[in-house]
Amino acid sequence: MNSFVEHHANLIRFAYRCFDRILFNVFVPAWQCAAVLVGLLTKSRCVPAISRAYLKSLSEEYHAKVKTLADESGVAIVKPPKGVRRDEWVEPYYRRLRGRAGIAVILKNREAGRIAVSYPTKSGGYHLELLQRFVDQYYFYIQDADFGKMFLRLCPYLPFNGRLLLNGHEWLACQMRREGISFRQHGNAFLTCSNPERLQPLADSFSAQHVIACAQRWLSQLAPPLIDANGQRAARDYRLFFSQTEFCTNLIFHRRAPLDQLNERLLDLNRDIGRPDKLAVIFGRKVSSRTPGGFQTTIADHHLGNPVIRSQYKDQSVKQYVRDHLLLRTEETCYDTSQLGINKGLENLPALRQAMHQINERYLDVQQDVMQTFLDRGQFQALRQATTTNSGRRTPGIKPDDPRVLALMRAMTHFAHIANGDSFRSRDLLEATAKNLGKDYSLAQLRYDLSKLRAKGLVVKIEGTHRYRLTPDGFRTCVLFIKLADRLYKPLTAAAGSAPASFSEADLLPEKRARLDQHYATVDKAIGDLCAFLGIVAA
Repeated sequence: MNSFVEHHANLIRFAYRCFDRILFNVFVPAWQCAAVLVGLLTKSRCVPAISRAYLKSLSEEYHAKVKTLADESGVAIVKPPKGVRRDEWVEPYYRRLRGRAGIAVILKNREAGRIAVSYPTKSGGYHLELLQRFVDQYYFYIQDADFGKMFLRLCPYLPFNGRLLLNGHEWLACQMRREGISFRQHGNAFLTCSNPERLQPLADSFSAQHVIACAQRWLSQLAPPLIDANGQRAARDYRLFFSQTEFCTNLIFHRRAPLDQLNERLLDLNRDIGRPDKLAVIFGRKVSSRTPGGFQTTIADHHLGNPVIRSQYKDQSVKQYVRDHLLLRTEETCYDTSQLGINKGLENLPALRQAMHQINERYLDVQQDVMQTFLDRGQFQALRQATTTNSGRRTPGIKPDDPRVLALMRAMTHFAHIANGDSFRSRDLLEATAKNLGKDYSLAQLRYDLSKLRAKGLVVKIEGTHRYRLTPDGFRTCVLFIKLADRLYKPLTAAAGSAPASFSEADLLPEKRARLDQHYATVDKAIGDLCAFLGIVAA
């Protein structure tokens, strides 16, 4: 259990962690090579010439199969309108199934896909290549007996690649119904559960075998029959690889008010602690891949309607937000498992669960450190003293007002490092530290300042690598230094001259200000009154 849950245990009704949305790439690995496809078609199907006309006949064969399936099952083939959320748009089709397993609707949409393209050669033959083209693809929205609502996308063009979207919450809901556990589900969240002690073991039992059984069940019905007439062999040859995986830790609170207060504190404190060099505080604006600025960590108002704290490193991200007024969710999203040192194959599901769970736990641990930092005068004084190693090497102490050390601490406490296995290289810190410092800063200077923190045991080097990690005490100490510099020293010393920029907006009503700003405004007014009483006037 992380320190965040331990500290707020009396406010939390129950907690659980599980996979949320998992998107798989579904394809036959051997078919991703043009030469193998040529051999397959010429030997297994005895195709005399792999021409464009022949490839077109394969796709038309599959189009006809889907049309026949839709007619026999009474399922509509529709094209979704633009600008709508598909999971909401298909909901009426799911209701028509009335809980029965089956295909709810088939969506036909034109999208980019990797398909086989044939080119005639000078010798009179044909040359086959796999290229990206925009083609019609089929989305089968399915109600599965084990996974609830899901979809399987299949491309009707050779090599018939696809995608599979499953939801861990839907799977959990099916398992709880079978065991007679009552619950209230809202979207991808459980807000009540009659047996929360059983909920976590059920979530932990989710395995690759469950996914394989579900995929094979529907691929055997829907996969193009490339090899056998019934398509059985083709279905067995398909493999699943992680494309996008979400793993969430959910804390359900007893009442809304304590969670609202807690969330307000988190948003206030995350303005500068844990921030990257480019800080974006964006409310009422959706952040997309086209949003300029190269965001790494943001506080944004996403489509959920609540502010989201989101930290990103390459193809990993962690976000934290409140949903349904009772649930605080911490969610790790992985777009490339290799960045976690894990291969993309489905068989690596247990290792992926463990890695993503550890990232969420660490994120909650550091959020608790950000919210509550204890000042130990003896420890604080010890940090200022020089350190002498057994070999006699003397390393200077750490001063809380040293701008270089503060700039380095800000760079090391970026939450983006947590998404990267909670580690960093010295080069990873250089650019961020230089920008925090506001002047030139060399790698040699950084390594010297880093040696001060290593001498105090705040930073450790990971054995056999060039990477470093902040210790738990190191993170708390860095947060303490940043709080003292940003939240006390700067506002209090600036108050005698002029109010901070946050309080200069006269048209902002006091009740509209964040709680932290209200506290600073109170302190600012008190110091102003004291300066006036003492006769101190700003020059």
